[in-house]
Amino acid sequence: MKKNIIAISREFGSGGRTIGKLVAEKLGIEFYDKDIIKKVAEESGLTRKYVEHYGEFAPSSDQRFAYSFVGLDEDSSSPLVQLWKTREKVITDFATAKPCVIVGSCADYILRDREDCLKVFLYADSDTKEKRIQEIYGEVGLKLKNRVKDMDIRRSLNYKYFTGQDWGKAQNYDMALNRGSLGVEKCAQLIVEAALGE
Repeated sequence: MKKNIIAISREFGSGGRTIGKLVAEKLGIEFYDKDIIKKVAEESGLTRKYVEHYGEFAPSSDQRFAYSFVGLDEDSSSPLVQLWKTREKVITDFATAKPCVIVGSCADYILRDREDCLKVFLYADSDTKEKRIQEIYGEVGLKLKNRVKDMDIRRSLNYKYFTGQDWGKAQNYDMALNRGSLGVEKCAQLIVEAALGE
């Protein structure tokens, strides 16, 4: 079955955005990443900074404190519940409107019941991720290593908090690709072939 929607979840520094854009270009479909943040901020009334921060990463890499003072209560009017409900709506609207690639924002979970959604997880070895982050942010040494590790932990905690599932667990995805060994182009091509049912 052809997949009209590709939801990409990725480790920090694995090149998810680059690969997602390439897949969208190859398939001639829409690409959504930062657009989600902008749209959620507009529709929820929350600040863009808040949506960007809490939409992807836990406030701390310490599991005991990351979300210890809040609970994702469906009846709550807390900003986190508002963020989640608006994000669900925005991603569902994007996926319903036209074929697209969506990176991050728990899209793989939000669209889990759609048969036309290909759920992909991208990962890479530490060296590959650190090299990429160094190229983008110019960080080196221990600061670089800590940033990569911390961001993945915070992303995992955020995903667990909002979805109740384990981030990166193979059973939650249709494909898990090692960007470190396969490279950007090969990952993109494999995703395209899977989306087309080849």
